[in-house]
Amino acid sequence: MTIDEIKELLRVFNDSGVGELEIERAGERLRLRRAPSEGAVLAVAPAPLAPISLPAAPAPAPAPQALAPERPPEPAEQQVFVKSPIVGTFYESSKPDAPPFVQVGDAVEPGQILCIIESMKLMNEIPAEIAGTVVAKLAENGKPVEYGQPLFAIQPR
Repeated sequence: MTIDEIKELLRVFNDSGVGELEIERAGERLRLRRAPSEGAVLAVAPAPLAPISLPAAPAPAPAPQALAPERPPEPAEQQVFVKSPIVGTFYESSKPDAPPFVQVGDAVEPGQILCIIESMKLMNEIPAEIAGTVVAKLAENGKPVEYGQPLFAIQPR
């Protein structure tokens, strides 16, 4: 990741209401998290990225009590989140009148389509990465989702 890419991610992160963002690409990992007390943004990046000093966020972060209803339920240790790889609109089926790809309680296999995220007029199929059972759907049909937002919780087999 270049410094310009990191600066752009910071700009988008600061403009959004997201509390935490983690990106991994080509062995490099970048994690951004809002500090609950100050509204500051911290960057944690293991080698080969160097740590970055960041300014405080322009607006203070909401009190932790305000974040509680927006956060997905804490998963059991074994559950795996399927997270949105892009910003877009979440769709649970291929057409408005079609049944959802998966429902809570359904067994899924790696590569099975879980949902579609529309971004810039492109329909991006989001597949399951593991075999297991869908235990929670964490996004609402037809609503926007952000990068890294949990979409489903899956209990691995």
